[in-house]
Amino acid sequence: MTPTATATPGKSLISPTNHALVLIDFQSQMAFATKSIDATILRNNAALISRAAKSFDVPTILTTVAEKSFSGPMFSEVTDAFPGQTLLDRTSMNTWEDAAVIEEVNRIGKPRIVFAGLWTSVCIVGPVASAIDQGFEAYVITDACGDVSTEAHARAVERMVQLGAVPMTALQYLLELQRDWARAETYESTTGIAKQWGGAYGLGVTYAKTMFGASEGH
Repeated sequence: MTPTATATPGKSLISPTNHALVLIDFQSQMAFATKSIDATILRNNAALISRAAKSFDVPTILTTVAEKSFSGPMFSEVTDAFPGQTLLDRTSMNTWEDAAVIEEVNRIGKPRIVFAGLWTSVCIVGPVASAIDQGFEAYVITDACGDVSTEAHARAVERMVQLGAVPMTALQYLLELQRDWARAETYESTTGIAKQWGGAYGLGVTYAKTMFGASEGH
């Protein structure tokens, strides 16, 4: 029997209200050894997803490891999007084993969690595997993660996918939150984020608006 199509989004799509974002260890010491992605691209993508989450009021957890004693401050590209928000500093490599982080996860109360940070094979695999084991849905923004080698990053992503995690990209995260250009309340914010941090796509938006006054929603 042929199914009946309806103009409704798939249940697996990210929306502003169906998930929490957890940003992990975007810190200097972790970035120094990251080789799977260029540091400029990594910082750009971290800024993009941070601004996207802020724009759409996505509940976001910021967590660091040994901030004062070893790893250094979190990227300003992340913290500038959340002025005044407390960073949850840990000793555990696995964020999911930190009581303060878990208390915040439970306070937010979302069954779906999106992860990004450094390093993919340690600080992302750990909480993703743990969250899935406890019944949460896990998504990973793979181009806002990095590792000590391309091999390490790739194997980590494969491992998480095998466990049931869903991979996505930074720009995909922003556009999936917007999803409909007729959503006027976030249109300017979304295109503004894209113009600043959306790479070639952002250049296209800037060009179209400047040259033709284009607007996707009309």
